Amino acid sequence: MVLWSEADFRRQMKEGLSGGYLFFGEEDYTKASMVRSVRESVLVDGDVSGQCFNDVRLGGMDFTVAGFLDALTALPFGSDRKIITVSGLNFNDMRASDLEALCRALEQIPDYPECVVVISAAADALEVGTLPKRPSTLLTTLGEYLQPVNFERIAPARLAGWVQKHFQHDGVQASPEVCAFVVSWCGRNMHQLASEVQKVAFYVVANGRDTVTEADVRTAAVSAMEYDAFAFANAVMEWRREEALAILQDLKFRRVEPLFILSEVSRTMCDLLSVSALVSQGCTPAEIAGHMHMHEYKAKLYAGRVRTLDSARLRGAVEACDAADKAMKLSPKGYDILERLICSI
Repeated sequence: MVLWSEADFRRQMKEGLSGGYLFFGEEDYTKASMVRSVRESVLVDGDVSGQCFNDVRLGGMDFTVAGFLDALTALPFGSDRKIITVSGLNFNDMRASDLEALCRALEQIPDYPECVVVISAAADALEVGTLPKRPSTLLTTLGEYLQPVNFERIAPARLAGWVQKHFQHDGVQASPEVCAFVVSWCGRNMHQLASEVQKVAFYVVANGRDTVTEADVRTAAVSAMEYDAFAFANAVMEWRREEALAILQDLKFRRVEPLFILSEVSRTMCDLLSVSALVSQGCTPAEIAGHMHMHEYKAKLYAGRVRTLDSARLRGAVEACDAADKAMKLSPKGYDILERLICSI
C-alpha cells in the first residue's frame, strides 16, 4: 500500500482523477476543502440539474452499501463524469460483516471509470496505526480498494501564512508576527481558526481600521488550550504547584473553558496510568503505541515518564480528576475546582 500526501493528491487532480480515494488524517478542515475542489474538477459547469444528479453525497447517518452501489452503477446525467462522496462513517466502530460488505462494494469501483469516489474519514473515525511503517489492519484493508490520502497536521509556520491569506480575503492586513500569534492563541484546529480569523477581521473593520493587532486578537478571538497537557500534568504530578497554578491562571485569563482544561489533564493522567500498567508488563514503546493507538514517539515519552512515578499516586490522580469532573458539573466555579485539584494531588 502506497500512502499519498495532500500534495500527491493535488498533483494527481491536475492530471485527472479516476477510481476511489480515502481521505484520512488529522486535518478535517483541509479534507472538507479538498472534497470541494474535487467536485469542481469533476463536475461540468453550466447544467445545474445535471450536477445535482452527478454530485452524489452520502452521509454516515443514512449510509447503506446498497445505496452506495445504486449511486455507483447509475449512469452520469448529461455528462461523462460524476462524483460520489461519503462522509460520517466511523470505521473504528464498524462491524466486521459491515466492513466486508463495504469492501465488496468498493471492489467494483474500477468497473465504473466514469465515477470518482471519495470517502472522507474524520480524524477520530479511522485508526491508522503507526505511520508510515506500521499502518493498521483497518487502513491496510481499505487501502486495497481506495487510494489512501493522508492529511497530516499542518505546521504552525504554514498555518500562519494561511491565516494571513484569510485576513486579506476579509479585507484586513496582519503582519507575520500577528498571524503567528493568532495560531498560538486560537490553536491549530483549522475550523476554529477560520471562525476566529473572520471574527477578528469583522471586529477590526467595525472599528474603522484595516490592520490587525495582537490586542485585537486578544479582545475578539476565543483562545484554545495550547499548553501541552503532558507538561501541565507533569507540573501537577511533580508537586510543582506554583507552576501549575500559574499555567491555570493564564488559561483563565485566556478564557479557556475549565471543563476543557480538566478533560485534557484527565486524559493525560489516564494515559499515563495505562502506560504504567503496560510498562510493568514489559511492553516496549512500539507495543504500547499499538495497544493504545498512540504515536510511538508519544508512547516512548510516556513510558520514560511513568518509570519515575508511583502507580498508586497515578491512580490517586485519576480518581481526583474524576471527583473534580463530578464537582464541576454541579458548580459554576470551575477554576476553583481546578485549583483544588492541583493542590490535592
